[in-house]
Amino acid sequence: MHLLITFAAALDEQARQAMAGLVLPQLAVLLARLQAQERNAEEAEGDERSLSAPHERALARAFGWPLADGALPLAAWQAAADGIEMGRQPWVRLTPAHWHLGTEQVSLLDPAELLLTADESRALLDAVRELFESEGFTLAWGAPLRWYAAHPLLEGMRNASLDRVVGRNVDRWLAAAPTPPLLRRLQNEVQMLLYTHPLNAARELAGALPVNSYWLDGCGAQRPATAQPLVDERLRAPALAGDWAAWSAAWQALDAGPLAELARRDAAGEPVRLTLAGERRALDWASAPRGLWQRLSGALRRPGPVQSVLEQL
Repeated sequence: MHLLITFAAALDEQARQAMAGLVLPQLAVLLARLQAQERNAEEAEGDERSLSAPHERALARAFGWPLADGALPLAAWQAAADGIEMGRQPWVRLTPAHWHLGTEQVSLLDPAELLLTADESRALLDAVRELFESEGFTLAWGAPLRWYAAHPLLEGMRNASLDRVVGRNVDRWLAAAPTPPLLRRLQNEVQMLLYTHPLNAARELAGALPVNSYWLDGCGAQRPATAQPLVDERLRAPALAGDWAAWSAAWQALDAGPLAELARRDAAGEPVRLTLAGERRALDWASAPRGLWQRLSGALRRPGPVQSVLEQL
C-alpha cells in the first residue's frame, strides 16, 4: 500500500499556525516506524516556483517516469483512466475555469467552485470544438472539469500545473512557461466566444460563476505506469481556499482513516509506503526489512512531533 497525501503542508503563515496545532498520532507512529527514503537532488532543493507540483513529481516517480518539470504526461494518463482511446500524439488537459479580473491581477479561481454539470461542460466544449478542430486538434471530454486535446504541436511543451495557479496571478505562471502562438490565439478566441455564450449568461442569472477560459497542463504522450499509489486529495480544496480550520479537520480525518490503516498494515508486517507532499517538496517513507528486535524497538520508539516534518515540505 502506497499512500500519497497532497497539500500536506503550505507556506502561508496561517497554515503554519494551523500545523502547530495538529495532533496526528497515527502519522507520528508511522514516521517513527518507517524508514525515510533518500531524497533526489530536485526534492532536496525543493522550490515552490517549479512548474510541476511536488505531488505530481511524486506520482511521476511512482510511475517510473522521467522528471521533466512542467512536462509530466498526466493528461494522457488521466484521459486513459477516463476511458479515452489514446493515440501516439501528445495530449494536454484543458480545465474549464473562471479567470477573475481584480484591480491589480487576473487570478484563476478553483474550478471546483464552478459546480459545472456534465451537460453544461459538454455544451461548452462543443461550442469551442470547431476552433480547435479547424487547427488539427483532437478534442475529447472526460468529465465536467476535464477536457483533453491532442496535437503534434504539443510535443515537448511545458506548462504550470493547475494546482500551482489556483488562487494566484495567472500572468506569473504564463510567463514561466510560454505557450506557442497558435495556442495563445486559440485561448483568446475561446475567451471571446465564452464571453457571449448563452449558457454563461444563464449561469450568471442563476448566481453561478461563468466559465470564461481554461487552464492547460499535463502535456505529453502516454507512458506506462509501473505502480498506482492511492492518492488522497482531501486536503487540496481547503488548502487552495485558505480555509485552515477545514484543512486541520481534514488532517484529523486522514489520521483516523487512511493513516490508521497504513499503520495497521505496517504493524502486521505488510510493506507500506507513505508520501507527503507540500508546496516545495514531497518526502517518502517506506517499510524496511525488520527482524524481531527491530520490530520491538520500532513499537517501543516514542513518536516525535510531526510538525518538524511538515515544515520541510
